[in-house]
Amino acid sequence: MKRAILRLLKEFRPEYVSGEDICKKFNVTRTAVWKHIQALREDGYEIEARPRAGYSLVSVPDRLYAEEILDGLNSKFFGHEVYYYDSVSSTNDVAKELALQGARDGSLVVAEEQTGGKGRLGREWYSPKYKDIKFSLLLYPPVNPSEASQVTMVTAVAMALAVRKKTGVPAGIKWPNDLLVEGRKICGILTEMSAELDKINYLVVGAGLNVNQELADFPEEVRDIATSLKVEKGVELARVSLLQAILEEYEQWYMLWLEQGFSVILAKWKELSVSLHCPVRIHTLNKSWEGWAEDVDADGALLLRLPDGGLQRLIAGDVSLRV
Repeated sequence: MKRAILRLLKEFRPEYVSGEDICKKFNVTRTAVWKHIQALREDGYEIEARPRAGYSLVSVPDRLYAEEILDGLNSKFFGHEVYYYDSVSSTNDVAKELALQGARDGSLVVAEEQTGGKGRLGREWYSPKYKDIKFSLLLYPPVNPSEASQVTMVTAVAMALAVRKKTGVPAGIKWPNDLLVEGRKICGILTEMSAELDKINYLVVGAGLNVNQELADFPEEVRDIATSLKVEKGVELARVSLLQAILEEYEQWYMLWLEQGFSVILAKWKELSVSLHCPVRIHTLNKSWEGWAEDVDADGALLLRLPDGGLQRLIAGDVSLRV
C-alpha cells in the first residue's frame, strides 16, 4: 500500500491528491492513509499536507530504494527484482543466498552500507553510507564455467561506458577488474561463481562505485589512490539515475556477449583500457613481476613482456596490477 500511495503521489506531482481520493482509490481509511504517509516521510520522502487540498510529493530522498530504481528503469530483466538494505555485511553474500532460494535472473541487491565487503584476494572494501553505489547482480548465464571470468570484463566495459555517458568522467579500465580516473581508483568489481564441471549454477557480480564522496571521506591511506565522481566533476550526482544507466548499459553488453561471444567485448575492453602498452608491476600472493603490458588474449589473460624478452601469461583474478 505504501508503494501504491507513493506511485499515486508521483503521478500527480506537484499537484495535491486529497486524502478522500486516496481512501476511495485503495479502499482504506484516512487513518491508514496517514500512517502510510508518515512511513514515507520516515523513509526520507518530503510530503506536504494541506487542509482541504491533500498531500503533495515535494522531494525524493537520495536512497537506492527499489521503488526509485524501478521507476523509469529501461531494461528487459536486469534489476527487475530489487532487494534493498540500509546496511548489510556483503551484497555478494546476500545475492548468493538468494540464488540458493531460486531468485530470478537479473535480481539486484543494493545496500547503502556494507560492513564486511571484500574485494579481490580478500582485501577490505571501503564503504561509506549513502555516498556510493554498492550492488550485486545475480546471473544464470548459459555458458561453460571456463568462460565465467569474461563476465568481469563485460561488467567493466559496461560500467566504464555508463559512467562516461552519464557523467562525462573518462573512466578507464585497469586489468583485471578496476575502473580508474587519472590513475585513481573509482570502482572495483568482484565476480563469484557456483558451478559444476560443465555448468554454471549461478554468477554473482558485485561492484562498488565511488559517487559522492569528498576526498576527506576516504581513509588517509587511500586518498592518493582513490577518487569519486563528485571529486572529478565538482558536483553531487543522483545515484539512482546513475545506477539505472549502469543496469541498462550492462544488460546490453551482457546480451551481446551471450549472442556474439567474447571477441566483441574484448575489442571494446582494449579500447577502454588504461593498463595496456605501458610498463607495469604485477603482484601475486607469492611472486612479483615487472615488464610491459603487451596485450590481453582471447581468454582475458594478461600477456606480460618480461625484461629478458620472455612472455608471461597471467590469469585474471590471481594478480594485482599497479600502473
